[in-house]
Amino acid sequence: MTEYAQKALGDVVFVELPDTETEVSAGDSIGAVESVKSASDIMTPISGTIVERNEALDKKPGLINQSAEGPDGWIAKLEVTEDGMAELEELMDEEAYKDFCTKDH
Repeated sequence: MTEYAQKALGDVVFVELPDTETEVSAGDSIGAVESVKSASDIMTPISGTIVERNEALDKKPGLINQSAEGPDGWIAKLEVTEDGMAELEELMDEEAYKDFCTKDH
């Protein structure tokens, strides 16, 4: 989750984490985040297999607000497939994403 996304959500109160060993494709929902404002699906940007999930979010979902792009607020780790590597190349870099977030859509 990005800093921009966590600010838009508000205080996170619950995170539904994905199961490990689950194979996913880009765009798949792998869980959900609930905040005081709304609930949102967590979508994977690339294809792979879930190899680890951040169990700390079960007890402290607010870690996403405190460390969205830092070492504590991560949701899941993927083992990236060959397709996922190609999809990774198509994602925005940090500068392009920040520019996208500042424009009206």
